[in-house]
Amino acid sequence: MARPRRIVLVRHGESVGNADDTVYEREPDHALALTETGWQQAEETGKRLREVFGHERVSVYVSPYRRTHETFRAFHLDPELVRVREEPRLREQDWGNWQDREDVRQQKTYRDAYGHFFYRFAQGESGADVYDRVGGFLESLFRSFEAPDHPPNVLIVTHGLAMRLFCMRWFHWSVAEFECLVNPGNGEMRMLVLGEDGKYTLDRPFDRWRDPKPYGVTGQIWQGDDR
Repeated sequence: MARPRRIVLVRHGESVGNADDTVYEREPDHALALTETGWQQAEETGKRLREVFGHERVSVYVSPYRRTHETFRAFHLDPELVRVREEPRLREQDWGNWQDREDVRQQKTYRDAYGHFFYRFAQGESGADVYDRVGGFLESLFRSFEAPDHPPNVLIVTHGLAMRLFCMRWFHWSVAEFECLVNPGNGEMRMLVLGEDGKYTLDRPFDRWRDPKPYGVTGQIWQGDDR
């Protein structure tokens, strides 16, 4: 099994929806473009990625949203070294179709009280729903490692929630641990690095807004990969 040395997760740069949430009433979420700031963020991240990957091959998976495609384009990776696939399972959490700003704000208040993992938006998804599809992608990804010529790097260009849930699934974090984590900023990256012991570790943790509050014995944080 040709396990990659690095699995890099990147959140898209700032979108027009991040800058002005009224846009969701006029444009579909998947069609929102990057702002000028978002392009700059993505270009800065691209510089770091080119330093990390060097002249090594990269297997790339991109959420089907416009802002993630534009983010990847801004990385300016060598097309001779990358293999790119669009992956719908890495899309943003569905919050319904055309969104009423005040309704979404009220639902976010409900979500904060109910719990980000379990609260399901009306006509949309819960964090648990996104976890299931991200978990399905992860299993497909792991099977791809069986190819003897698999690239030494994987790059996943996605959304903040999907990044947290990918790591939750990979490292077997509990729901309590997930609930205390903060989304990475626009253009931020996290990297899973393969160690000499055959386990992956996260290059840096996600920020927290509180300490985990587990119901039972499953609140411990596991930083290795026990596959």
